[in-house]
Amino acid sequence: MPIDAAKAISAEPRSTDLTWDQKDVQLYHLGIGAGRPATDPDELRYVLESKLHVLPSFATVAGAGLAVVGGLSAPGIDVDLAAVLHGSQRIDLHRPIPVKGAATHTSSVPAVYDKGKAAVIVLRSEVADADGPLWTSDTQIFVRGEGGFGGERGPSSRLEAPGRAPDLTVERAIREDQALLYRLSGDWNPLHADPEFAKLAGFDRPILHGLCTYGIALKAVVDTALGGDVTRVRSYSARFTGVVFPGETLRIGMWREEGRVQVSVTAAERDDAPVLGDTVVEYA
Repeated sequence: MPIDAAKAISAEPRSTDLTWDQKDVQLYHLGIGAGRPATDPDELRYVLESKLHVLPSFATVAGAGLAVVGGLSAPGIDVDLAAVLHGSQRIDLHRPIPVKGAATHTSSVPAVYDKGKAAVIVLRSEVADADGPLWTSDTQIFVRGEGGFGGERGPSSRLEAPGRAPDLTVERAIREDQALLYRLSGDWNPLHADPEFAKLAGFDRPILHGLCTYGIALKAVVDTALGGDVTRVRSYSARFTGVVFPGETLRIGMWREEGRVQVSVTAAERDDAPVLGDTVVEYA
């Protein structure tokens, strides 16, 4: 079997060094659409070094996305990358991410689920610096054609939208060159840049990175529901349900509850086709 679930789960966690600085943070923020309008004080907090704070979703690109790269090379995992889809992403923050950091990244595979015609690999990253834990992230990777090995099916519940209109709704326009800018943070998959490659994958043009949409949505929640305070975020989770094309508009609805915001993210021009599901920001 290309996937040996028992071997992957029982393997010793692997550790690597991780570093980032203000340029990495600024580039990531620009990649998810920050800095517009360029003179807006609220936007300058994302792009001007003298005012810089770090959006928690930066954790997904710190070290050029080591979570997925390292996890897919774990013992017991040998898969065709063409069959791999990003299923979901969760980040738990232990404290605010510093603008500049040197940390240890420890990766493991806590679970492999058997979905019948596919497998779902859970990749866990735990990042800590000299002062202690910074964040933990769980990435679920969906691998087509690798199921049927007799493992646990795993959780399959879905989060229903509240039975009322969103408390807040905002729209975020995606630039035509957004994917070209975002990929400079480390995801070089040509699906997001090369029209010919995108056609081979079944799309008429390149699509936006799912994690770019993920970052755009979190920024919208922080800027509107959390008063622009990135340090209030305690966790952020979402499931990837559809594609976004550069040039489209995201419609982001938010339902505020005590300690959390439930979020709906759709492609406005395509009859509000869902692009993120089960999306929740927990906050202090």
